[in-house]
Amino acid sequence: MDEFTEYVTARWPTLVRSAVLLGCTPSEAEDLVQTALERCLLKWNRVRVAEDRDAYVHRVLVNCFRSSRRRRWHGELPSETLPETTGTDQTTTVDDTDAMMRALARLPGDQRTAVVLRYYAHLSEQQMASVLGVAAGTVKSRLSRAVKALSQDPNLAELREPR
Repeated sequence: MDEFTEYVTARWPTLVRSAVLLGCTPSEAEDLVQTALERCLLKWNRVRVAEDRDAYVHRVLVNCFRSSRRRRWHGELPSETLPETTGTDQTTTVDDTDAMMRALARLPGDQRTAVVLRYYAHLSEQQMASVLGVAAGTVKSRLSRAVKALSQDPNLAELREPR
C-alpha cells in the first residue's frame, strides 16, 4: 500500500465521525470526507510534509464542510430505494446519540467545531488553533463556553446519570 492509502485506511472512521459531529448525516459525512481526501490527495506532497497531518486534513475537512453549507444544493439526489439493514435493537444508543447531536446542534458553529476537534478528533489546543486559524486562547474560550453549555443542557442530564 502507498502512504496515502495507509493514511486513509487508518483515519477514515475518525474523519467520517468528525463530519457527522459537525452536522452531516452519515451519508453526507462520507461524501464530505471523500471530497476532503480528494483535495488532500491532489496536494499529498504538501500534506505528507506538513508538521501535523491530522490537523492539516481536519482543516481541509472543516473547510469543505463550511463550503458545503454555503451552497443550497449539496450535489446529491435522493434514491428511490434504500438498502435494507438488520441488527439488534439500538434504541438506547440511538436516543443517547440523538440527545448529544441535538445538544451539539444548539451550540454555535465555532463552539461545535471546537468540541468535535478536541473531544472526538483528539486534537491538541495548538492543533485546533492551526485548523481553525485562530489563537490558542480563542480555542480555549470557545471550548470552555461549549463545555459549560453542554454541562447545563437538561436533555443531557440523563446521559450523565448511571443506568
